[in-house]
Amino acid sequence: MVKIGAHVDLTDAIGAAKALGADTVQVFLSDPQAWKVPDLPYEGGAEALRADAAAAGVDLYVHAPYVINVASTNNRIRIPSRKLLQQIMNGASAIGAKGVVVHGGHVTANDEPAKGFDNWRKAIDALETDVPVLIENTAGGDYSMARRLERIEELWAAVTTANGGDNVGFTLDTCHAWAGGFDLATAVDQIRAITGRIDLVHANDSRDVAGSGADRHINFGKGLIPEELLVGVVAAAGAPVICETKGDMAPDIAWLRERLG
Repeated sequence: MVKIGAHVDLTDAIGAAKALGADTVQVFLSDPQAWKVPDLPYEGGAEALRADAAAAGVDLYVHAPYVINVASTNNRIRIPSRKLLQQIMNGASAIGAKGVVVHGGHVTANDEPAKGFDNWRKAIDALETDVPVLIENTAGGDYSMARRLERIEELWAAVTTANGGDNVGFTLDTCHAWAGGFDLATAVDQIRAITGRIDLVHANDSRDVAGSGADRHINFGKGLIPEELLVGVVAAAGAPVICETKGDMAPDIAWLRERLG
């Protein structure tokens, strides 16, 4: 059976998992818009969270801060991004996380995309971790590293040559894929043809039309992704699922479980 959960607040991650009936949860270890990583805001620290998760049978995933962009050609963004990613990976290892979700990042209109892909390779080369880096597809941006399938293919060609490249996985976000112009009926097969794996699914409906480039998550059944396509992606991927919708996500978890059988 597919494990299904949601993104929750770290301070009571296991309590939230129990309240939601979740098998797995995703957390931020720091403010997603900040460059500093504070002490872990969980009573008892990393060891307590790791132990509580194990006792509850809940798998933990970490989402890296949004500010991280290891693809950037700007030293003042790329170098701090690498340092912050290493800190997040260290924190994820301490809590026993199954993976760290990282956005693919982007370059600028004046850059060759190849520079961004190679910067990703260098970032993986330099990373010291036993936790998988799970690169997530993004919804918009003409210069994104992971919006279009052809860009993901080039990105994968780069990161798999890095030392530690075999520890790089993929997070497929349904809202991002829909907004990015993927055909959801074939998205899983297309991604697997490139990466050989899908490690995690971010299951989200979309407020906006297909190909919009808009990253606007909404609860299942209230957006524009047809039900059969959304459920079909989750079923075909067969990977753990994190819901990142709105408000109380217990109904979304129940909705998905019911349709997956």
